[in-house]
Amino acid sequence: MLELNKRFLFSESWKDAKVSLPSFNVDEVNKKTFEAPEWLHFGAGNIFRGFIAVLQQRLLNEGLADKGIIASDTFDYEILDKIYAPHDNLSLLVLMKADGSLEKEIVASVSEAVHADSSDFSSWERMKTIFRSSSLKMVSFTITEKGYSITNMDGSINKLASADMQSGPAHPVHAMSIVTALAYERFCNGAYPIAFVSMDNCSHNGEKLSNSVYAIAEAWFRNGFVSKDFVEWLHDEKKVAFPWSMIDKITPRPAAAVQKQLEEAGIVGMDPITTSKGTFIAPFVNSEKPQYLVIEDSFPAGRPAFEKLKDCGVYITDRDTVNRTEQMKVTTCLNPLHTALAVYGCLLGYKSIAEEMKNPLLVKLIKKIGYDEGLPVVVNPGILNPLDFINEVVEERVPNPYIPDTPQRIATDTSQKIPVRYGETIKAYIKAEKNIDFMIGIPLAIAGWLRYLIALDDDGAEMALSSDPMLNELKSSLKDVVFGKPETAKGVLKPLLSNPVIFGVDLYSSPYSVRLTDKIEEIFCKLISGVGSVKAVLEEYLK
Repeated sequence: MLELNKRFLFSESWKDAKVSLPSFNVDEVNKKTFEAPEWLHFGAGNIFRGFIAVLQQRLLNEGLADKGIIASDTFDYEILDKIYAPHDNLSLLVLMKADGSLEKEIVASVSEAVHADSSDFSSWERMKTIFRSSSLKMVSFTITEKGYSITNMDGSINKLASADMQSGPAHPVHAMSIVTALAYERFCNGAYPIAFVSMDNCSHNGEKLSNSVYAIAEAWFRNGFVSKDFVEWLHDEKKVAFPWSMIDKITPRPAAAVQKQLEEAGIVGMDPITTSKGTFIAPFVNSEKPQYLVIEDSFPAGRPAFEKLKDCGVYITDRDTVNRTEQMKVTTCLNPLHTALAVYGCLLGYKSIAEEMKNPLLVKLIKKIGYDEGLPVVVNPGILNPLDFINEVVEERVPNPYIPDTPQRIATDTSQKIPVRYGETIKAYIKAEKNIDFMIGIPLAIAGWLRYLIALDDDGAEMALSSDPMLNELKSSLKDVVFGKPETAKGVLKPLLSNPVIFGVDLYSSPYSVRLTDKIEEIFCKLISGVGSVKAVLEEYLK
């Protein structure tokens, strides 16, 4: 029987279970990290445990680092209390290969886990101590795109961020206010250089992070809470950097089949939990093996020696290359394909992305979006070839039957993804003054998402919608649409299709896109015409 904790960490039985172990002194690394932290990470979920923390483990194993990472969370503290703490901050990484085999490793690079909770005195004091440390080089993030947002659908400041702007840095609540308050603590205690590194799967992630931090800091200055010097310090790239990055690795929900295999190998205590915030998480992380992390080399206090890691998918480069790589993935080669599969998978009752790839219509849909509509306006970033990348996605990664990813998970927060996954491609055509009347895949994807928001599947049965910060507003916009009565959809979509917050562009603003809106409305009306209409529409448009 094997338990995931430090007491069992170097048991010989792990070898029998074919689990790789860390090759560094965990206690020594933890002690050094506590005394002189170098790296803190916000967002303690699966992509962090299954990718980012593993990179530091590689550096520690190879003697290229002697400190671990401090994990923190601004949203769901139960992850730290119920997953990290009981297992001494260890995780069990399970890579799922296309042949069904599992590659297992204990990840021990997380040295400490701290709540980023300003209402918890001891945790908040520890966070401030960490940020006061001159040794701290970088703060990274995987808090999802909505974590950076401080605005509503209409562009106004949301209630949480607005309240923080009025009350100052003493007791921040919003994630971006917490980061800004801790940055202010650092400024007031030496103003040491630092890099704030978004590693989230969203366009211009460093810009999103910096814009929110700047906005909060400037509001605090206007309201008399901080000095102008602090705001200027944040804007000085030689002292405070917000490098951009592109990240790619599928880390789905913990799978029962994986848990069963771990238990058969004698590993106990692997049961997943669901936190009160709705996070479904386990002591193990199951993920695919392919991974990519492209980071702008802008670290005023120094950074980990990522460039010395071999075969880990990490590229250190300049901002333009990061941007081109991210645009390639997020607008063409992966994310828009995933979103299309997510909404149509939910509508058609699929429970697995891999299963959807057995449907030739859905395969044709994502090929239309990626190869036919996306690739013509994507710039080759140079470090990764777009055609090779999308081929790997379509032929190997998405169809992998051992990746237990669901359309319902990927459909989460779709409103935050639409502006980039489809809006950027549309804008690229508009900018190039290219006709987009030929498009089929993207209008099908957009209309399919709007049809998804009706919360009825293709059989007309009620369907649970995945969480989304704009869900109530979006559903309200479609409240007059009646399933089975396509005439009720006439004119309803215009406020949505003209909203640049949702689509990244007013789709009625250009002669190159206005006919696209007609096509989206036409498809949407057909999608709501009755039972079986979703399948019928796919057959009609993808013959």
